[in-house]
Amino acid sequence: MKRLTLLFKTSIGKKFIAAITGLVLFGFLVGHVAGNLKVFTGVAENGVPHIDEYGQFLKEVGKPILPYMVGLWIARSVLLVSLVLHLTVVIQLAMVSQEARPVGYLRIKKTAASLPAQWMMYSGLLILGFVVFHILHFTTGTIPLGKFEHGKIFNNLESSFTRTPVAAGYVVMMIVLGFHLYHGVWSLFQTLGLDNPDRNSALRMFALVSTVALSIGFAMVPVAFILGLMPGIIEIFQNLFTKS
Repeated sequence: MKRLTLLFKTSIGKKFIAAITGLVLFGFLVGHVAGNLKVFTGVAENGVPHIDEYGQFLKEVGKPILPYMVGLWIARSVLLVSLVLHLTVVIQLAMVSQEARPVGYLRIKKTAASLPAQWMMYSGLLILGFVVFHILHFTTGTIPLGKFEHGKIFNNLESSFTRTPVAAGYVVMMIVLGFHLYHGVWSLFQTLGLDNPDRNSALRMFALVSTVALSIGFAMVPVAFILGLMPGIIEIFQNLFTKS
């Protein structure tokens, strides 16, 4: 415990915590977008949309070893702790960096800093607010932006994303997420000591491709609903996965 406390108190330790928690959150986003894409795979033989079945599977994960919903709450707890730690150390690092700057520092042109890096804190806080909103919207149904029924994921998505302001808002936030993730993934490689002149180009390409893929993957859902493309996309997915 003492070592963990000391790690938390040093700048290097804070950066390491930010990298590890960022990796956990990035892994969650990969799994989340994969689950979201089940909205395009149609319905099962019993008429239940595959994405609704997926939602039920998440509630039952770990059975019979774990009781109903326990596995899901364990995952949620890990994500919450990771998010709190990530936010805490990033804010602390930003404050330390600000205090260490000389008075005239802000007048120096930030030619070496990328746009995502300059706006990292702002985009992070914006994403945090969006996460809270998203949970209240689609998980608890507290914010009614359409008809909501627990367990009816496809219907909830359709009811909300056929409303232009809601769909547009989610797409904009996925663009913000993409900017934030690009710099975050690249910084993760640097903090963990994985960057190297021989492979930096490949790492930057991975950061770019992965974040663009995630952003597009998430944005595809509201775009498909608002443009009325859902039936056609479902047919394409079904044809792809039913071919022998």
